[in-house]
Amino acid sequence: MEKNPPNSGYQEPVEAQVVPEQQVVQQRPPARKSRWFLKFVFFFAFMGLGCLLLANLAIFGSKFSTADGSRKVREEFVSMNRYADNKVAIITIDGAILSSEGFVKRQIDRVSKDSDVKAVVLRINSPGGTMSGSDYLYHHLKKMSKKSDVPIVASFGSLAASGGYYVSMAVGDEPNTIYAEPTTWTGSIGVVIPHYDLSGLLDHWGVKEDSIASEPLKTMGSIAKPMTEAEKAIFQALVDESFQRFKDVIKEGRPKFAADPEELDRLATGQIYTAEQAKKHGLVDRIGFIEDAVERAVALTGLHSRDIKVVRYKPEPSLADIMFGGQARAKKPNLAALLEMTTPRAYYLYSWPLENAQ
Repeated sequence: MEKNPPNSGYQEPVEAQVVPEQQVVQQRPPARKSRWFLKFVFFFAFMGLGCLLLANLAIFGSKFSTADGSRKVREEFVSMNRYADNKVAIITIDGAILSSEGFVKRQIDRVSKDSDVKAVVLRINSPGGTMSGSDYLYHHLKKMSKKSDVPIVASFGSLAASGGYYVSMAVGDEPNTIYAEPTTWTGSIGVVIPHYDLSGLLDHWGVKEDSIASEPLKTMGSIAKPMTEAEKAIFQALVDESFQRFKDVIKEGRPKFAADPEELDRLATGQIYTAEQAKKHGLVDRIGFIEDAVERAVALTGLHSRDIKVVRYKPEPSLADIMFGGQARAKKPNLAALLEMTTPRAYYLYSWPLENAQ
């Protein structure tokens, strides 16, 4: 067979070549660190910071509290010479006197330890309170005044009645030391033991008094049964003796009644008096506001007003105040509070339905 001549235009067929397919290799993404591990680290870091914060807050809060957990007292400038060393201190009694200890007592202690205090203005806005609480504050005010040689001037707010008036007798026999605002109500000199007989209501609901006591008088004053005549006589004797002490304290603070005790008997009916009536009867000395009482206190120091600064006391903010903006938190009722409400107790207290009780 002849070969094809050159340049004949004929081309030998090209043998097809099979090209193998390229294998596509898929690469795995780089391994990520476990999210659970990061959460674990973050959790313990957060807990550590939280514990550190709480520890610092506890240390910070302790600076505002005394050893027994009560809030300390801070001093606040009111008037006159801010840079003076000598002070007239305002001690405030505001609200019902229910406890012998508390912020009022801490104010008294603060003054007792401050040699720069030369006089005290006792600012009272109170309906009174428990007999023992009122007497306790009266006792410590007298003790403070004697120990530190500090005169006391009382300034009455809207209400200075019963135990509130009792405490004001700490001014002693210094003249012109009790000031009442024009709209003050005061007086209500007397003692009361509140008692409510709920036996009829309890009978309606099928509840009976079934206490076990060593003697019948152990349950005297119970709200679950009517009071017997013997129990009434015992309570009346307690009230009479406490009432006599109230009048004796007034005689120490108001010498005119020591000279004329019958006049005090005529006034001590539990009646409430306006400021003008109280001044007329000698229960207060002057009609005036707190600034008038402060001026009188300055005069009693013998110093010029330029050498005095007037201060008052406030409780240091608590940790709750710092964290929550000072919002008050309601306390949960407890058994102790319930027992306090149902326990017979004597009060130097002014109250609407009992304004004439002794």
